[in-house]
Amino acid sequence: MKRAAAVVLSMSIAGGTLITQEATVRTLLSKDLAGGSGREVTMIMVEYPPGGADAAHTHHAQALVYVLEGSIEMQVKGGALVRLLPGQTFYEGPEDVHVVSRNASRTAPAKFVVFLVKDKGAPVLTPVE
Repeated sequence: MKRAAAVVLSMSIAGGTLITQEATVRTLLSKDLAGGSGREVTMIMVEYPPGGADAAHTHHAQALVYVLEGSIEMQVKGGALVRLLPGQTFYEGPEDVHVVSRNASRTAPAKFVVFLVKDKGAPVLTPVE
């Protein structure tokens, strides 16, 4: 299994200063889709520390999220902000801009699995400014 770290940002409660925290992002599986389509499915597990969040980004993929532990908040540009609990799911399309992806708690970690159907070799996440 590959391990990678994604930088996440959160506001420190004391003083309002911007600090960097790391989310643990672990690739669980990556397989070519059948039929020689040039596409693959990649499964990753993301663990947010308390208060952890990702900056706006896109996946250029179909992304299916399944929450394992804690609670997370998700929103795509033009969509509603949703709070997800263990057992709940979220979908993001290939053209969506993921404007909110964060741990809903400042005291407990959160963990979720993401299944991505994407072009073979394409990055899992692309930051958006």
